Formats: sequence, C-alpha cells, structure tokens
Amino acid sequence: MARVRHDDGDPPDAPPGAASRPLLGGEAGADDAEAPGIRPQRFAEYIGQAALKRKLEVFVTAARQRREPLDHTLLHGPPGLGKTTMAQILAHEMGVRIHVTSGPAIEHKGVLAGHLTALTEGDVLFIDEIHRLSPTVEESLYSAMEDGRIDLPVGEGSRARTMPFSLAPFTLVGATTRTALLSAPLRERFQIHEGIDFYSDAELSQIVQRTAGLLGMPASADGANEIGRRSRGTPRIANRLTRRVRDFAQVRGRERIEAEDAHYALDQLGIDEAGLDGIDRRILEAILDQFEGGPVGIEALAATLSEPRDTLEDVYEPFLLQRGFLVRTPRGRQVTRKARAHLGRPAGPAPEGGAGQGELDL
Repeated sequence: MARVRHDDGDPPDAPPGAASRPLLGGEAGADDAEAPGIRPQRFAEYIGQAALKRKLEVFVTAARQRREPLDHTLLHGPPGLGKTTMAQILAHEMGVRIHVTSGPAIEHKGVLAGHLTALTEGDVLFIDEIHRLSPTVEESLYSAMEDGRIDLPVGEGSRARTMPFSLAPFTLVGATTRTALLSAPLRERFQIHEGIDFYSDAELSQIVQRTAGLLGMPASADGANEIGRRSRGTPRIANRLTRRVRDFAQVRGRERIEAEDAHYALDQLGIDEAGLDGIDRRILEAILDQFEGGPVGIEALAATLSEPRDTLEDVYEPFLLQRGFLVRTPRGRQVTRKARAHLGRPAGPAPEGGAGQGELDL
C-alpha cells in the first residue's frame, strides 16, 4: 500500500515535515492570475460548489485514512470557475506538494518524463487544459496512470531501445474546458470526474467581500452584491472586478466599497446591469443585425466578429447560454427575446425549438 504524507492532525506515524512541504509551481495555469493570498487553500475557505466540496472531502478523507494517494481526478467546466484552485486545495488537504503545468507546455514525452520523475510519493501533478496534450504524450500518460511507470527510449539508431522507469505513486489532476475533446482512453483512466458550475450571485457576493477585505478595501453587502451580480457567474471575473472597483473607490477617497461606488466603477468599465461586456453585446448585436436574430453557425459568427471560434465557444457563449440571452438550435445560434429586451430591440419570434434547446455545435 502506498503511504503518503499528511498534515497536522494525522496519526502519530505520519512522516515528519509533511505540513511544511511547499506547493510547487511549474508552468502557471490560467487561474494563476490571482495574487498570493487571494486563492483559498482549504475546503473551508472555498465559497460555493457545496455539492462538489462534499464529495471531494469524502474522497480526500478516505484516501488519507488509507494513507494512499488520491485517485486520479478530472475537473471540467468553463474558464475561471476555480479548477486550478480546487487542485491546489486537494493537494493542501492531502498534505502533499503540487506540480503545476499545462497541456500545451508538455511538448513531447521528455517534458512529461521530467515532470513525472520529479514527483515524490503522493504528490499531485496538475495539468491544465489537458485536452491539448499531443497524442504521443497522452499515450505515455496511460502507463503512468495505470502502472506507475513511463517508457522512454534509450540510445540512438539500431541500438535504441525502450526502458521502463518506475514512478512514485502520485495523483494526476487534469482540468479541461472542453471535455468532448478528451480521448475516451484518457478520460476513462480518471477515477474521479467532477464538473464545476457557474456560481450564484449570492456566492459571488461572498467571494467579493472576502477578496475586498484581503485587498484592504472592505465592501458593504450592497457593494458586494452589485459586483457579484455583474461577474458572469465566475469567481475570476469577480476578483478582477473587485480590484478595479477598489481602484475607483480609492481614487474617490472612499474607505469601503458601497453600492454607488460599484455601480459607478462598473459603468465606467463597460459592464452593464446584466454583467454583459462590450464583446457580449457585440455578439448579440451581430446576430440581430447581420443574421436577423439567427440561427447562425459558429464559423460565420466568428468571421463576422473577427474573434477565434474557441474564444466564442469557451469564454463568451457559456455565460450567454446560461443566462438565457442565447440558445443553440439545430441550425445554429439564435438570440432570445430576453436578449432583445435587454438591448432595447423589438420583440422577435421565439427561438427554434424553444429556449435552451438544441445541442448541435454548429
């Protein structure tokens, strides 16, 4: 049985110094834009995702009781919802180190081998955007995840041969915004599959209050609510907007962020009452003006806006779909009556198939 390091409060035979092992950062993931001290380190500090936390706490507690590494874990969801943060919390709760990298940064098997051989017993290897691994690198992960080894070529030419290298028991935590792009063999090797959903306005308000306090500019409940409801259901955006609202409030000589300060600052930043920014409005207006409200295929929309397809699908569409401003129909994207009303446009026909229906990714 593999034995792993644990934090304070562990059984007496836990190896010394476990709690003092630092978190390690390799190539930073997208969530690492937050400053040290803002990111939660424990489940108790993590706001929102109550059902997910309950399950992960059970998995972590069971693994600690068995003194084994946590099972390989896949976290999926739109950008900015806290996948990197949750991976770091898993490592922290397990009392082990975390090594952070991303799919595009692992260019070949040698880079992957460097990460895997640097792991000590129980460590977490976090790979952000894991769906962007090359097929060759991905295949090398299979034996590492299942058998605890990686096969590497040794020598050149006719003397070249493959030698297996044994790895310390470890946990792979993968994060992806595009679950459908993961190959079935890789996806099936993760024993834990969990999604992270958009946050409620109330949860984002709590996040704003926590962040504002850590930044030295407390926010009133009304001020935090104003920022939270314009944060697109995304903690990363809530934290970013809190920083910018703090700047406006500070320059205006405020001691804390009130609703009026938040309202003024967010208007200056171009974030409207529904949380839509300039590009969100451009997307909806383009569908209305160029395509008579839709339906329109994603390629045509991307060309019209001069925006990459992936950006539209991964960054902007999830929020517009979730808030009911946009729907996918069998023939493409279509704006809703709610979007027309928000933009002050005349009411149009209901989307084909009804709001929220249509699963084809056109």
